[in-house]
Amino acid sequence: MEPLDRVRELCLTLPEVTERLSHGSPTWFVRGKKTFVMCLDNHHDDGRLALWCAAPPGMQDALVAGEPEHYFVPPYVGHRGWIGVRLDRGLDWNEIAGAIEDAYATVAPKSLVERARAGQ
Repeated sequence: MEPLDRVRELCLTLPEVTERLSHGSPTWFVRGKKTFVMCLDNHHDDGRLALWCAAPPGMQDALVAGEPEHYFVPPYVGHRGWIGVRLDRGLDWNEIAGAIEDAYATVAPKSLVERARAGQ
């Protein structure tokens, strides 16, 4: 399965998530409004296949400092604490799924987060 297809599958299993292009890139939204993940391929020739994910406070610093080969501060949204997650460096898909779930939990209303955690 291609990385984008795997990301799509992970995002769309979460409650009330939709996908559409935003700024030319596949982007996932909670209730059609709040962005929580974007997938970018070679954005402005940066050479990365990556996700930009919303993240809880403090997560960006911890991940970028601990594993800079897998995580980075993305442009435009990095100042809001978002993380960049490399899809082209062999990061385990459980880690990628965790970043997507954390992004969703950061943006979604508590009732939806509870539904997601209950597997509904």
